[in-house]
Amino acid sequence: MMVAIIMGSNSDWPILEPAEKTLKEFGVEVEVLVASAHRTPDLVHEFAAGARDRGVEVIIAAAGAAAHLGGVIAAYTTLPVIGIPINATALNGVDALLSFVQMPSGIPVATMAINGAKNAALFAVQILSTKYPELVEKMALDRKKMQAEVLAKGEKLAKVRAESNQ
Repeated sequence: MMVAIIMGSNSDWPILEPAEKTLKEFGVEVEVLVASAHRTPDLVHEFAAGARDRGVEVIIAAAGAAAHLGGVIAAYTTLPVIGIPINATALNGVDALLSFVQMPSGIPVATMAINGAKNAALFAVQILSTKYPELVEKMALDRKKMQAEVLAKGEKLAKVRAESNQ
């Protein structure tokens, strides 16, 4: 099972690295590419059109500003495309968010929050879990771990507050 992560600029990598880490924690192979819908359109076309043949099952596309990358990729493949709008301009990523969510009818791109790389990875895992049932158990364990972390943080806060009120 493989997910591809494509970004418009290598400056996006610090935001996207948690997606790769999350996918690998679930045992998902990751392909990473830097390509621009505007500056390297032939590379984007080649990447998207050949993704399925390379074994890619979900594509995560991240871009800032005009953020056409996800839509261009979706135009060249029938694989699920998950968009991550990147905060890269004075508009704080709202421009990219609107570019991703305003896809024309017939060319869908699922869209995460601005800089929402971890959720993009988790959504990719959910998509893959329809084909790979072992991911269902891994997701359940991950959610139990998150629950335990939240409960521990709540207990820690209650203890600190109790001590400060004495």
